[in-house]
Amino acid sequence: MQFGSASTSHHGSSVFSNPFLPGSQRRLAPGALTFDGRRISPKARPPAVTPTPSGSGSVIADGDSPSWTAPESWAVEKEGGDASIAAYSSSDESVVNAPGRKKRNTNKGLYKVRIYRANNSYHVVSCDLNVTVAQLTPQLNKKLLLDPGVEPHKLHLKERGRERVLAPTERPADIVRRRLEQAGYDVADGLDLLGADDIQFLLKFVYKSNALGPPEEEMQFDTFDLVDLTSRSLRAVPVTLYAHADAIVSLNLSRNPMLEIPLDFIQACTGLRELRLSHMALKKVPQSVRHCRTLQWLDLSCNRIADLDDAGLEQIPQLRHLKLQNNRMEKLPFYFPHLRELRDLNISNNKFRYLPAVVCELRSLVDLDASFNMLQELPDELGQLTQLDHLTIVGNQVSKIPERCASLHNLRVLDCRRNLITDISVVCTLPKIEQLLADHNSMHALDVSFGPALKQLDASHNDITQLTLVPGPLGLPYALTTLNLSHAKLSTLDDLALAQLTALEVLHIDHNSIRSLPESLGGLSRLKHLSCSNNHLYMLPSSIGRLQWLETLEAHNNDLSELPMSLWNCSSLQVINVTSNVISTWSLPPGSIDLEVAVSHAWGSSVTLLNERKGSSCSTIGSTLPALASSLERLYVGENSLTADSLHPLALLRELRVLNLSFNNIQQLPSSFFRNLTQLRELYLSGNDISAIPTENLQHMTNLEVLFLNGNKLQTLPREISKLTKLSVMDVGSNVLKYNINNWEFDWNWNFNTNLRYLNLSGNKRLEIKPDMNHRQSRGQQQLSDFSSLTQLRILGLMDVTIGMQTNIPDESEDRRVRTSMADVNGMAYGIADTLGMTEHLTMIDLVQPNFRGSPNEAIFAMFGRASHIASNNRLTKFLHDNFLRVFAEELAKLAYAETVADAMRRSFLKLNKLLHDYLYSTSGRKMSHVSASAMNQTIHDKIGASGIVLYFVDRTLYIANAGNALAVISRQGIAQLVSRKHDPFDRLETARIRAAEGWVSPKGFVNDEIDVSRSFGFYYLLPVVNPRPDVFRYEVSPLDEFVIVGNRGLWDYVSYQTAVDIARKERDPMIAAQKLRDFAISYGAEGTTMIMVIKMSDLFPKGIPRELQLSAEPAIPEDLIRSLAKRKPRDITNRDISRLDNEVSPPTGHLALVFTDIRNSTHLWEVNPGMQSAMVLHNNLLRRLLRFCGGYEVKTEGDAFMCSFPTTLAALWWCMSVQIQLLTLPWPLEILECEDGKEIRDKNGQIIARGLSLRMGIHCGTPVCEPDPVTGRMDYFGPMVNRAARVNAVAAGGQIMCSADVIKEINARVLDAGPETEYSYLQPSNAIEAIRAMGVKIFPVGEVKLKGLEVPENLSILYPASLGARQDLETLETAPTASGSRVQFSVEQMRELGLLCVRLETLAMARVFRPAPSRKGSIASSLAQSKAPEEKADSPLVVRDDPSLYLPVMDEKSSDAHLTTVLHSLSLRIDNALTKLAFMYMSDVERQQGGPDLALRDKILELCRPIML
Repeated sequence: MQFGSASTSHHGSSVFSNPFLPGSQRRLAPGALTFDGRRISPKARPPAVTPTPSGSGSVIADGDSPSWTAPESWAVEKEGGDASIAAYSSSDESVVNAPGRKKRNTNKGLYKVRIYRANNSYHVVSCDLNVTVAQLTPQLNKKLLLDPGVEPHKLHLKERGRERVLAPTERPADIVRRRLEQAGYDVADGLDLLGADDIQFLLKFVYKSNALGPPEEEMQFDTFDLVDLTSRSLRAVPVTLYAHADAIVSLNLSRNPMLEIPLDFIQACTGLRELRLSHMALKKVPQSVRHCRTLQWLDLSCNRIADLDDAGLEQIPQLRHLKLQNNRMEKLPFYFPHLRELRDLNISNNKFRYLPAVVCELRSLVDLDASFNMLQELPDELGQLTQLDHLTIVGNQVSKIPERCASLHNLRVLDCRRNLITDISVVCTLPKIEQLLADHNSMHALDVSFGPALKQLDASHNDITQLTLVPGPLGLPYALTTLNLSHAKLSTLDDLALAQLTALEVLHIDHNSIRSLPESLGGLSRLKHLSCSNNHLYMLPSSIGRLQWLETLEAHNNDLSELPMSLWNCSSLQVINVTSNVISTWSLPPGSIDLEVAVSHAWGSSVTLLNERKGSSCSTIGSTLPALASSLERLYVGENSLTADSLHPLALLRELRVLNLSFNNIQQLPSSFFRNLTQLRELYLSGNDISAIPTENLQHMTNLEVLFLNGNKLQTLPREISKLTKLSVMDVGSNVLKYNINNWEFDWNWNFNTNLRYLNLSGNKRLEIKPDMNHRQSRGQQQLSDFSSLTQLRILGLMDVTIGMQTNIPDESEDRRVRTSMADVNGMAYGIADTLGMTEHLTMIDLVQPNFRGSPNEAIFAMFGRASHIASNNRLTKFLHDNFLRVFAEELAKLAYAETVADAMRRSFLKLNKLLHDYLYSTSGRKMSHVSASAMNQTIHDKIGASGIVLYFVDRTLYIANAGNALAVISRQGIAQLVSRKHDPFDRLETARIRAAEGWVSPKGFVNDEIDVSRSFGFYYLLPVVNPRPDVFRYEVSPLDEFVIVGNRGLWDYVSYQTAVDIARKERDPMIAAQKLRDFAISYGAEGTTMIMVIKMSDLFPKGIPRELQLSAEPAIPEDLIRSLAKRKPRDITNRDISRLDNEVSPPTGHLALVFTDIRNSTHLWEVNPGMQSAMVLHNNLLRRLLRFCGGYEVKTEGDAFMCSFPTTLAALWWCMSVQIQLLTLPWPLEILECEDGKEIRDKNGQIIARGLSLRMGIHCGTPVCEPDPVTGRMDYFGPMVNRAARVNAVAAGGQIMCSADVIKEINARVLDAGPETEYSYLQPSNAIEAIRAMGVKIFPVGEVKLKGLEVPENLSILYPASLGARQDLETLETAPTASGSRVQFSVEQMRELGLLCVRLETLAMARVFRPAPSRKGSIASSLAQSKAPEEKADSPLVVRDDPSLYLPVMDEKSSDAHLTTVLHSLSLRIDNALTKLAFMYMSDVERQQGGPDLALRDKILELCRPIML
């Protein structure tokens, strides 16, 4: 039914005694001891005074007169409705619109709303969005009010942990619609019908009497100084508090439906210092608050306050702390400067577009937080806040810090993360600044001087290409202890800059492009933590051995080939992580110990070198153990090139607790490997070729808790492992185990390790687990083929293991996962690996369903849970696992016409979240809808949740839905493609959604300062701010797609998408690939639960031509030489990223294709652009990576030019096209993107066609002369064919692929099918043809071109990938480099201004003052008349007037870039010399005044001038 207007219910007026009558007729407020006439509600009108007939006095009207209002604390209902409630509105759901606001909700459709009685029965009403509570009340009285004689009822709303009475003007249907949309539902999901369902997980309407909150007698107070009444559903202050109001110091009324606090109560709180009114949906500040004169702390956060104009806060003289975050304010009131005592102001998560000017007038302000607004700039007046101690502006769009902020002399902490700031030098030198957080900004260079107090600087996630430290205050060493420059674009670390940071304790320079560290690193004597991972370091400085305080060295994922010997001298070093390098050896320092003797005693005899209890003739006399042997506790050297011969130094590391040797080239462990490693707790030996575990001393490893042996060649396991009683994690998956598990006298059986919590045997396809039917074991009646002794087992992996019919496999439960399926789903091989991490229970659970819905072409892969044990629950994840398939199948069956699978996935996630709520809050098996209202109270279930990701395969279409931080990445020809979305609260789109749902983001990136993810199952106390609405991706699988990696944040927080693809691509078995990724995550620092799936999508397609490319039948050099070259190459690889890829093809011979490349204007860019070094690292790595993918051979490089050979023409073309496309996606330094040669260019459709370095390429095919280079050993090519290929490249312009006629013939034959096949067409690889067709080609004929130095012209054509065809319309003429080629745009005018400064300083150094001569225009007479007065004032011998251009080099608008660069260097040198002379002049004046030399001053002057003189 559709409601029209309806009259509101009428309540009879009550009769009260007049409180203004004298004496005994007065009635005191509840709890009051005496009557105070001043404590009258501000809404009460003064009593009417009526003159007596005699005129001798007056009488006061009686209590029945309507001329007065009862005090607020009496909670008297007004006639004609509750006016106080009418003034209240839930957000925007009231029909009382503000002036000028457009009328909303013109939808006339009917919405269903379920409304409950107090006894939990309900009635469903139908009404449109504009029907108000007042209009709905008569209908509710008819349907729900069974006894008309009972007290009046009101419509209540329960949501977000609080309950309130709806105002007559609010619209229930619109509330339902808004909340459902905020919770992730769409109109297509039937918003008009969902309200009829049980949606108590989101909200609940209850029509009941006006009694709210717990009965008075239930409210007990142990103390009255600190009163916390949070979430008590109170509409009024409890009467009990009135008698003790003067004792209340802190009062928390948050999450209650109060609209006003009675004035008489506030006035009675004479000692109130702190008042919290957050999460109360207030649109206005209660009027009585202004009357609390003693208030110092006021919390109004998380409300709906739009302004404070009527709040009257200036009347609170002692207000010091004001919390206003998460409201709807766009401005602050004029009276704010009157808050002279205000110290702490939080206005974050509001709608400020600029910082209010009144804030800058709060001169006593100490802490200001304006995070997550829409600030684009900071006012200059901010510098007036000289008392400011903390300034937080996280998550805005500020691009510049005002110069006047240099006046913030008391500022200690500045948090300006996630803005667009380009320069922080203004604040770096502040005298008291201690902590400066500026990550995720737009800085490209760090040319700063640090203040004397600065201890922590975080400038990570910026495009910084250079670090330069300007000399600071005289004589003051830098106090910086923590410096973070990670995720930048540094290619070098300045030696002098690093040497000045002598107090540094923590240095992070991860994820840069640094090739080497300066030797000055050894001068950082206080350094404790050095993290330089994910760079391109080929060596560590030998000076690192001087770092005696160094405790942690993180250098994983670099190109280190060895560790410096000096590292053994680090006496405090506890952790070394050099995973993912190319280390093959680690030498001992000379003279410290005879390694051969040490090894022979440690691993070759019965006497151990490290036996300290007694001497031995076997010990090395006069030798001492290196310092590192006594300090190192954790060593990670996984994925290197270690062999069994490289392990000898490990015998000296007697204090090791963790040793990771995974994925090396270890085939056999020394027999006494475990002798001196008895302190080990974790041992990782995965991914080697180990065929046997040495048993000597193995039983003495009594502290061992974690043992990873997966991915080896083990056939049996020794029984000594059974004696490791503390062993809790054991992974022996993907071996070749084949032994009798019942033969426990000789071989290992798991039942003896009763503390096992994780056991993985998956991937051992020849292992059989079946009971011994011939005889019982000597241990009694227990069958050793079952797992009955493992009572603590949480994860058991038995995939691909043969299990006997009578084998007792444990059942799955909420706290146990058992995997027994085959590693093949619908023809796709897949693998899974996980860890328990630090938790005792399951926090992640996987789901794999082949033949979903009985269809052989449908499959489901999913995972649910959290990587951390915090806010996780195994009951929750198990419920999601058990119910998703059913819910999803139901939603797929319900799909209407034109609806898609994406709709079904979205609805499944949302419905599953609702069912999960009912399950968690159910009592004795009953659903939530039948539980009493007390069950709605917040419990432990409120604060638990889980991320989820689901992959749904339908034929060759893949649907991916995820909510949270579990992600999926596809490998498409070796290139990582993210096909899901990380729901990070810091993401600006997610932040906007969170704010729209009345949530907020804290500076640490947590939603409502509670959780670190913005979408998730569970977390019902944050719903709808945090909801499980998934992002759904549809992906059409093609033959170019290889596999998909699914992982939780335990993987993706530590391993990049591309690195994960490279690691997995190296392995053919997806099970081993998943295990390898897991082991890498552990090595890189993952400590929580990690879960990884690898699904081989290429199995969906029939196998085609083998990937190996065929060579010519007539090689020009012997085959044995080619094989020797191919074998020698892997040992020459010093780049870790490249070494992970497929092996390089053998050098092509016979008929082949040659490609030459060159960067446009590279010489000029090297000269003037500081970002060129970082850009070249990106360029080189991309070209080399794609050579491996496309089957090319790198012949040689010269500068930035590459010469490459390919066995086939189309493989060469595939490589060229891939390079041109992927160059657009590289993270180029900002300097490159802002110069003319690297700026972004779009076509008329807005598609990017140029970005970053521009590469010219030329392809030609033929039969060159092949000969290995005698020095490098690599194949080289000579002859006319090579010359012609080089000339073809020389003709091309930047961004073009120039092709010879033979190349075009092959393209027409095999790609476009537009020409006859050539002699070599049958050799062209199918994967290259498919890739080229997928990209598309555009060919623009050039015609015959006379090539330089060649007699015969060549018919050339320009080729582009189809998406870049618009490049042909660009200007292709190669012009000479100009000033625009550098990032710094030279301006002649600016250069002249710099020249004027130079002349003035030089004149000042000669004790004179230079002033430019005035310009002379017009007649001489007029000029003299105009200049007469100034000349008389400047008539001093110290003033020099002249034309400054006479002292400067010639410059004009036609000056070349090279000329202007020379001028800049010249002026800089002259300025340096002038400043040096001024400094010495100052020193001479001081010494002259003191009458003698001042050695301290001289040292300071020399220290300041040393960089200049150098």
